[in-house]
Amino acid sequence: MPDAQLPPNAKEWLQAFIGGFIATLLFHQGIVALFWLAGLIPAAPWNMSPVPPFGIPKVLSLAFWGGVWGPPIWWLIRRWRGLRHWLGALIAGAIGPTLVAMLVVFPLKGLDVNANTVVGGLIVNGAWGLGLAVWMRLVFIRKMV
Repeated sequence: MPDAQLPPNAKEWLQAFIGGFIATLLFHQGIVALFWLAGLIPAAPWNMSPVPPFGIPKVLSLAFWGGVWGPPIWWLIRRWRGLRHWLGALIAGAIGPTLVAMLVVFPLKGLDVNANTVVGGLIVNGAWGLGLAVWMRLVFIRKMV
């Protein structure tokens, strides 16, 4: 079904996915870049190394999962306005993805969970949440005013 024929809610959820994807590439990876440039982390941002099982670049895999997180975070914050909206995006973006990463993804991949990874995750994922809110604000500006 072409985009023009999608029902309004489907368009909103598709935009939330796109927003989460883009927020990963710009906001999440932007903070990773700052950490990397400051020498705080060894991993460079926008990693193009292929990841299994499909061999797509790591950053695109990460952005896909950012897109998957977009609709549930948007569902949570979409009716809030003002400071509550922005803080909600920051906090929900920081906590949800970081908890799943630290409690599920890291153990599955055999990665170490420590205070540095938790704090770093909260920061980069909080920035991601703000990026999602910015995208959705731009897309649905008439609804948000």
